[in-house]
Amino acid sequence: MAFDYKKEYKEFYLPKNKPGIIEIPKMNYLSIRGMGNPNEESGDYQNTIGLLYGVAYTIKMSYKGSYKIDGFFEYVVPPLEGFWWQEGKTGTIDYQNKEAMHFISVIRLPDFVTEPDFTWAIEEATKKKKQDFSRVEFFTYDEGLCVQCMHIGSYDEEPGTVDAMHRYATENGYELDITDTRLHHEIYLSDPRKCDAGKLKTVIRHPIKKTN
Repeated sequence: MAFDYKKEYKEFYLPKNKPGIIEIPKMNYLSIRGMGNPNEESGDYQNTIGLLYGVAYTIKMSYKGSYKIDGFFEYVVPPLEGFWWQEGKTGTIDYQNKEAMHFISVIRLPDFVTEPDFTWAIEEATKKKKQDFSRVEFFTYDEGLCVQCMHIGSYDEEPGTVDAMHRYATENGYELDITDTRLHHEIYLSDPRKCDAGKLKTVIRHPIKKTN
């Protein structure tokens, strides 16, 4: 068996489909930045996801059998995630204006992977796959206090879940704290190519702070 972040850290990856408050620790990620409609078939978002996975699996295979995570000698590559915002707009996402979306797509890294390891993986993936991986970055993010919820359904139906999250936060003495450094966050637990849109599972997180 392999170490699976979704199973070992259920509070981060498998929350209930009702809002809750959670403190997220600092984590390291593979990341890639871009802009545009994520649904555009030939758009920047669709074209860059493969770069993240190329480096993620290069790292995974290089460490197989050499490190233990809680007794396991290998691990399952964590799910794809995304931080999203729109230029000049602080707060929630305008789902009707997807062309203006900026993204940081990320895949979590095991704690033992260092920046030198990352640099090696970029060079190794470039050499083996004959592809340019220079857009992939080592990204550290300290997310902090958030309200989160499991959204079940299509991405276009997320506003209903987001509204419920915000009501829950307000009712419990918190306020939204989305800024240019604290962003709308999604974790994709389903593959939209293989799953019916009505059954997609997506963790949604928004940063919050205590109401003064």
